[in-house]
Amino acid sequence: MDHAMGTNDSNSLCGIPAGKRAVQVRIPMLFIISAYLFALHDDQPRGQRVKKRLRTLGLPYILWSGIGIGLTYVLELIPVTREVIADSHVVQIDETRMLIHDYHWYEALARWVFHPVSYQLWFIRVLLIYNLAYPLILKAVLHRIARPIFFTFVTLMWIGTFGFVFFEGEGLLFFSLGVWIQKTGFSIEQANGWTKPVPWFVAFFALALAKTWLAFHGMEMIGGATEIVMTLIHKAMALSGLIGMWFGSDAVVHWFMRQKWFVWISAFSFVIYAMHAPFVAYFINPGITFFLPLSAARLLAFIFLPLLIIGICVLVGSIIRAITPEFYSLLTGGRGFQKSES
Repeated sequence: MDHAMGTNDSNSLCGIPAGKRAVQVRIPMLFIISAYLFALHDDQPRGQRVKKRLRTLGLPYILWSGIGIGLTYVLELIPVTREVIADSHVVQIDETRMLIHDYHWYEALARWVFHPVSYQLWFIRVLLIYNLAYPLILKAVLHRIARPIFFTFVTLMWIGTFGFVFFEGEGLLFFSLGVWIQKTGFSIEQANGWTKPVPWFVAFFALALAKTWLAFHGMEMIGGATEIVMTLIHKAMALSGLIGMWFGSDAVVHWFMRQKWFVWISAFSFVIYAMHAPFVAYFINPGITFFLPLSAARLLAFIFLPLLIIGICVLVGSIIRAITPEFYSLLTGGRGFQKSES
């Protein structure tokens, strides 16, 4: 069960695990922003904040996790998509059971609550837990003696990609940084000194080139140390990309936010996030097959499959919001009704 529920690396292409290939700049950024906004409202009653988070994070998590399992179950009833799901290994539970139909009831329950088929929902689950643990995190961040010990520990968690259901190494460091930034008044708008974006962008692209080259030649060059080296480069890319994008992408963001079509689509950003996986993982290989024998089949699938899935997500979201806004509000935690939301 851990094989399937603990990772989605079986969806890899070219032998490089999916989780290792993606540069997770957006995830650290989202944790920092979420923590910063949460720390802004310490004047609000604790019970009120917890209740709001259960509504805006907990309920959407449960609903979308159930939807992911339900849609997968339905697709397994169709021979063609049943084979696609089995080949993706996304819901594989052991060496012989590849489908939700093969689960025992308690395994399906564990999948629903702790390890969603819609695997991207881990972010919501972990963010909710960090919000609930906020008083402890705040004390660790502000305590003069505990702070360096705490940040050393969570940094090592992040570098080692260590985590379990309740605390993930990918999130705790950056959530804590968001709290620290808000409480110390660290400037998040103007780049100063070491936060100037150009050197960080240069470092990011240099590391990206090195990682790409090592992905194909690493075993020849560094042998058994490939995994360690690739992980360290991946983390360095995430950090350099985070700082570069944070302080160097304002002009791009402002341009997009002036486009009416983008603002309209962005209202469905939560639906896109909650709905896009696992269908990207299910259909990436069929997408590549569709474009064969073109030499750029992988690139074309990489470009057009996400656009198709985003279009479907926006269409579904707009229909639900138009027909039953109350249910849409439950699904999104109240998001998607205003242009500006926290």
